Amino acid sequence: MDSHGQYEQQVVWAVVGTDIGPLMLAATGEGLVSVVFHATQKVRETMLDRLASRLGTEPVEAPDSPLLAEAIRQMEQYFAGARRDFELPLDWSLISGFNRQVLRELASGVPYGTVVGYGDLAGRVGQPGAAQAVGMAMGANPLPVVVPCHRVVESDGGIGGFGGGLETKRKLLALEGVLPEPLF
Repeated sequence: MDSHGQYEQQVVWAVVGTDIGPLMLAATGEGLVSVVFHATQKVRETMLDRLASRLGTEPVEAPDSPLLAEAIRQMEQYFAGARRDFELPLDWSLISGFNRQVLRELASGVPYGTVVGYGDLAGRVGQPGAAQAVGMAMGANPLPVVVPCHRVVESDGGIGGFGGGLETKRKLLALEGVLPEPLF
């Protein structure tokens, strides 16, 4: 407890090696709160500062924390091709409003091995014509891979953008059988 008798929020983090490079996972008592691509030292420092600012406590590196154990296990299974769906508690506190609505629909309504267009996803949340706003929501996704923004593509068949880089998006879609494996 802190000096005001309130329980302090705990934020723990770890880096997991994957086929798309190191991912930084962070969790609170509520669940997984953040997944960060390309978790180099500089990227981690930036994200740790951002998490501390947004969540009000300093994140602690704790790869053996029970708060992270299941997320790490499921992430490893996913990249080994042994898991299609993540079954994890998620802490949605880093996202709100329209973005949260879109990401929740994405998480529950776009299964492994499928894709959806930005405009189609906008329609699913009752905002037809908001394809650009859906793109912004994808860019703000604090839980990529687990909340599968890589499954959102352009309606004309283009791959669209991706915060983790287009090569990462292609690799994730190839892992799920949507695209052929990259040759190199």
